[in-house]
Order: sequence, then C-alpha cells, then structure tokens
Amino acid sequence: MTRQIIVSDIALLRANGQPIAAERRGYFLKKEGGVFKTVICRHDADGLTDEFYAVADNGGKVLNVIVEHPLYGQISAELNIASRFDADEFAKKSRELNAAFLCDLTGGVHIHTLSVPDEASYERIVAALNEKGILLSD
Repeated sequence: MTRQIIVSDIALLRANGQPIAAERRGYFLKKEGGVFKTVICRHDADGLTDEFYAVADNGGKVLNVIVEHPLYGQISAELNIASRFDADEFAKKSRELNAAFLCDLTGGVHIHTLSVPDEASYERIVAALNEKGILLSD
C-alpha cells in the first residue's frame, strides 16, 4: 500500500466517527470514553467560537476538522477543543498568525468528529448548533 492510500483510508474512517489519532510512527485508536459523532457545519470566521462553545458548553469535545477539497480530496486537522478556554486560545492563535481556516477552502462547509459522554449531550449540541444556524446535517 502506498502512503496516500493509507492517509485516504484514515480520513474516511475519521469522517465516519472513528477516533483515530496520528503520531510520528503511525496511527492509533484514541481511548476516550463516550460516543463519537460526526456533524457537518457551515459558518464564517465569526461563527468559529460560537460553534466551539456550543459543543463544549454541552459536554462535548471537537476532535478534528475535515474538509472535502475539490482538488486535494479530504484535508483534516486535529483540534481537540474541549472548553471555552481551548476555543478562545485557538481563535487567538489564528488571529495572531493571520491564518486561514480549512473551511475557508470550502465556503465554510466542514465536518467535525465530536466526542460526547452520551446521546443526551449530543442532542443538546445538535440543538445548540441548529439554533445558531451552523449545523447543515447531523
């Protein structure tokens, strides 16, 4: 197998909610408790912290972000946002670096894998994201 096939397969597994992490020597399944869910969202830069707050305030953690790029295919990055502090630090760092978000490549559309302690937490997150007009699909 080529590295590209493995990377592509890992991206597909992550998009389907598998808690896979990367390290220098390869990939491994994360051993986190709870339930893993995938949500499809859309927002501009101003909606970033609203999205993260909606997840963290309702007991969830944003594990990653995935975009479907028309040329490169799936592009993903680990986030591990579990609190308002994490969200604020991420937003602060993006401002300091003047860095674009991955979702800027796809008109704001992106996928997150969430870790939640239970289905009730997930339902609260979905309701909060819907209320803010961020959720495209659950």
